[in-house]
Amino acid sequence: MHIVVLATASHKKEAQKIASGLLKKKLAACVNISEKIDSIFWWQGKIDQAQEALLIIKSQKTKLAQIIKAIKSLHSYETPEIIVLPIIGGSKDYLRWIDESLR
Repeated sequence: MHIVVLATASHKKEAQKIASGLLKKKLAACVNISEKIDSIFWWQGKIDQAQEALLIIKSQKTKLAQIIKAIKSLHSYETPEIIVLPIIGGSKDYLRWIDESLR
């Protein structure tokens, strides 16, 4: 099964470091980084906000535990956002490319 992992980082440089780490270990086929995302969230009992970078990571479910471990090891946050969504369909060529990239 193919997955998309969403994670935020404190800034673009941290997001690039995480993306590079995932790609070098063949845990992700592709990582998109969108910077300057405005996040508003609950943290330690009050509403907080931050400008972050969003990582959109394409991979396989079999790599999920390793992805989570890698993100946590490269991340500056105490509790980094890591959310996983299944890819329920898409271009067969693209999905095949994900598989080939992770071999």
